[in-house]
Amino acid sequence: MPTKERLLDRGSRTADRLRRVLGAELREARLAAGLSLAVVGSAARMSYSELSRIERGLVPGVSVQQLGRPFAVVGMDLSARAYPFGLPLRDAAQMALLARFEATLHPSLRLRLEVALPRESDLRAWDGVVYGAGLPIAIEAETRLRDMQALLRRMALKLRDGDIARLILLLAETRTNRRVLRETPALVGEFPIGSRSVLAALRAGRDPGGSGIVIL
Repeated sequence: MPTKERLLDRGSRTADRLRRVLGAELREARLAAGLSLAVVGSAARMSYSELSRIERGLVPGVSVQQLGRPFAVVGMDLSARAYPFGLPLRDAAQMALLARFEATLHPSLRLRLEVALPRESDLRAWDGVVYGAGLPIAIEAETRLRDMQALLRRMALKLRDGDIARLILLLAETRTNRRVLRETPALVGEFPIGSRSVLAALRAGRDPGGSGIVIL
């Protein structure tokens, strides 16, 4: 699992690179439009020197607004998206949930955490995979259910690409999660094996026979 320090270092390097790239793009767009630093800076409500430093990537704390205004002046919209690059930092609650789940397994079964999908260059990973019950069983652990459509979509894509026939959605035992399950019949339909049946099978070292939801 990536450490907090490595994640922060990667985030800082990415931010530095984007700041330089966007600054260079802003300068190229300004020159292509035939506009001076003074004209764009005045229209964007910033000084000549501030705009010049932004274009050279020399403003470490440059804000989205600081970038968006001059880009608009030169006829461009600023856009940004975030993409998954690998394994996120797990919080204590999620790690505790996975530990509780592991404690329920028969001694013949083993749980591996953060198992990468088999496709080359695919940076996604299962939260865990249980081995020893015949087919490998993927585990996705959620301490708090939120965007159910996004969750279902994410799991469907990982099942498609992950060469896995069994998936257990592992949920923390909370009032909110119970309520969301009641309100999301599609979720239960995707995981037909109930929590008690799944746990009974895994405690006995057996394949639960399909995908299911486990609440712990």
